[in-house]
Parts: sequence; C-alpha cells; structure tokens
Amino acid sequence: MQADLIKYLSGFVTEERKKRFDEVMKNRTRYVSIALEDIYQPHNASAVLRSCDCFGIQDVHIIENENKYTVNPDVALGSYKWLTMHKYNKTTNNTLACIESLKAKGYAIAVTTPHKDSYTIESVPLDKKLALFFGTEMQGMSEQLEKNAEIFVKIPMLGFTESFNISVAAALSMYTLSSRLRKENINWQLPEAEQDEIMIQWLRNTIPRADILEKDYLEKQK
Repeated sequence: MQADLIKYLSGFVTEERKKRFDEVMKNRTRYVSIALEDIYQPHNASAVLRSCDCFGIQDVHIIENENKYTVNPDVALGSYKWLTMHKYNKTTNNTLACIESLKAKGYAIAVTTPHKDSYTIESVPLDKKLALFFGTEMQGMSEQLEKNAEIFVKIPMLGFTESFNISVAAALSMYTLSSRLRKENINWQLPEAEQDEIMIQWLRNTIPRADILEKDYLEKQK
C-alpha cells in the first residue's frame, strides 16, 4: 500500500527531486536521536533542527514543560519539513514521558553536560541506539533528566567559557556521532518500511494540495 502511494505521489514531483529524496534517504538514521528539554529561544530551537537535517538525524523529541518550542523559519530554512518531530506536552512530567518512550524503543538515555566527568562525545558507547538530550539554555538538564540519565556526555573545551551554546553543542555532537556511525560496523540505516513512511511524509510536504490528491487516490482504490 505504501509503495503504491509513493509511486502515485511521485508522479507530481520532478525526476530531479525524486533522485534527491533517494540520495538523502540513504543517509537518514534513527540510530541516534536528539531530545530537547524546554528549549525556548527560537534561534536555538531552529538551529538544532537545521543541524539534524544536515547530519541525517531523522527524529527530534521535544519536551515542553515550562516553555513552548518555537521555530524561527529564517533560521530553520524549512528543515522541519524533512524531520519527524515528537512533542511531549500532555502530562505533568513530560521529561519522564519522553524518557520512557525512548527507553521502550531501545534507546540509551544520554545527557550532555559539562559538569559530569564521563564520556566525551568521541568515546560515548554506540553499541545500542542513543538518544542524546540537551537541557534548557540557562539551567541545563533538569533534576528529572539527571536522575534518569544512563550516560553523561561532554564536549571537551580548552577555553575559559564553561559551555557551548546549545545549538553549537548539538551540531558538534551530531557531526561527531554521524561520522562515527559511518566508520564503525553499525547497522544505522533505516529499514525499508520506515523509509517508505518518511518518503510519504516528504512527498506530502512537497506537493501542493497533496492531501486532496491522496484522498482522491485512496477513493479510487476502494
């Protein structure tokens, strides 16, 4: 069913665009996912999304406890159209809801912090899927996140400044992790069913009035 829908919707995009979709899909991964806890500055929120797309990280998990996650389109440059966004804002403890969801999917919970003497981003284990969390701009990780973290990760720094800006830390982390995935013997690529699911998402976000075209197609299949 998904393959037939992809074939149908692909008829409304150029061959060049279809080729580009296929090229990008080959480098997409869910082996590493990014989770953002209470990020409130639109510039940081948007820059992280842009980096996720650039480094092939498909899933972004967004925790909204005190702050609503707002994207600046001038910074994000439409990158959110190509990502799968998961928002957690329905409970009194959205951080824990996100952690439990990711653990159920087999992810190790890793938190970036300059205050813990633990793994560097170059040495953090990749023997299982990794969910890398970033805390708020001013306070860093919450007590709940620290309590439930399995791995602490830091980016070595040589200057006086205590920490990187969140968007910079995320970009450096994703660059290092995505490079390591491609060098190590890890099955990091998406399974075919997930590729099909994401391809439909991309086509829907590309084709004008895709919802009407899809509805018409499905009606004809009955």
